[in-house]
Amino acid sequence: MNTDKFAQLLAGYCLELEPGQQVQVSSTTLAAPLLLALQREILQREAWPLLDVSLPGQGEGFWAAARDAHLDAFPDADLALARRLDATLRIHATENANALAGVDPARLTRFARSRGPLREATLAHRWAITLWPTPAAAQQAGMGTLELEDFVTRALFLDRDDPAAAWGELRGFQAELIERLAPAREIRIEAEGTDLTLNVEGRTWINSDGKRNMPSGEVFTGPREDSANGVIRFTIPTSPRGVVIEDVTLELRDGRVVGARAERGDAYLQATLETDPGARVLGELGIGTNFGIDRPIGAILFDEKIGGTVHLALGRSYPETGGTNESSVHWDMICDLRQGGRLSADGDVILADGAFT
Repeated sequence: MNTDKFAQLLAGYCLELEPGQQVQVSSTTLAAPLLLALQREILQREAWPLLDVSLPGQGEGFWAAARDAHLDAFPDADLALARRLDATLRIHATENANALAGVDPARLTRFARSRGPLREATLAHRWAITLWPTPAAAQQAGMGTLELEDFVTRALFLDRDDPAAAWGELRGFQAELIERLAPAREIRIEAEGTDLTLNVEGRTWINSDGKRNMPSGEVFTGPREDSANGVIRFTIPTSPRGVVIEDVTLELRDGRVVGARAERGDAYLQATLETDPGARVLGELGIGTNFGIDRPIGAILFDEKIGGTVHLALGRSYPETGGTNESSVHWDMICDLRQGGRLSADGDVILADGAFT
């Protein structure tokens, strides 16, 4: 993988770094080639790279030793730093995709809830997230490591002569899609085990073009908080905080989840729904447009962008969409429409069998 090209895309296109700015780059030692390339690129832009690199086993060690005080609070220094930064970049580079599978889900939700102020301070500035392919990630994806590297290269448009220009082309396509969706009041999602309606009247659709998520390729909005009615089945697995969740079905009535089950990871699902009142409300509806991502790899950053799928997020809304739901949870789940599914807006079919009409 061309790490210099990757670093240029992140520092320039995603973060738009300027001289004097301070950017925190967080990852694990497994992403060392990209971290070193980023340090060089950020310095060449006369900005300040603050590398935050965790050790193999550090996450598991934390959860094995953490006490209640560590779950219900966080260091003041972390908040002070988050407020001083101009940008943050998180690079997922996993050593073990299931490292937290044995952690009590209730402890994970306490940890997430307590860090609300830290999360808000981080989101107040420019931020981006991406992934570095590791052997563990390749194993989770069912690929060889080199195969995953090639997959990531294509998904990020790093195989193009000018990746930033390629993201601009996708932005143009998504702008046309938003023109079709913007006047709509009701969105209906239909697939096997799924028939759900949502009201998006007056909400703003966002053109997600890789500036924050790299890769991206989606348009999204915040459905009206009391509008979701019906049932939806998410057949593409997700792994929030390293816990594998498979085959989730949600029943919603007047915007709230009133029934939920998962074939695998049900305890985590139930605990998450009890995190806070907003965890049972939908904060996001997204439509995937990146056809360079043609299969799930077990990383939500990629899987939610699969062209021909839709995803819904339990919990926190993005204020720029007009959504008002508040929660320490934001959990994206993916509904695959590529075989017999469809999405319609006020009766007009927008997406059918994974293809835009």
